[in-house]
Amino acid sequence: MSSNGKSPMFRAIVDRSRCCGYGLCAQLCPEVYKLDENGLVFVESEIIPSGLVEEAKEGAAACPAEALVVEEIQP
Repeated sequence: MSSNGKSPMFRAIVDRSRCCGYGLCAQLCPEVYKLDENGLVFVESEIIPSGLVEEAKEGAAACPAEALVVEEIQP
């Protein structure tokens, strides 16, 4: 918990230049990670909903190309 009593916020950082289109991220967390018509990852919003942070972290960790990072947003 942060000092203001709210849960921390996280964002997904996508490096599309590294994406190889494996799609593991979208399989693990389709609410955050989407695939375009070429099979490359994108996010509709880089802010991750609070209930999906763990799934988003799992999706990022599963990326063999290390194209995804989940980081806490500092207020």
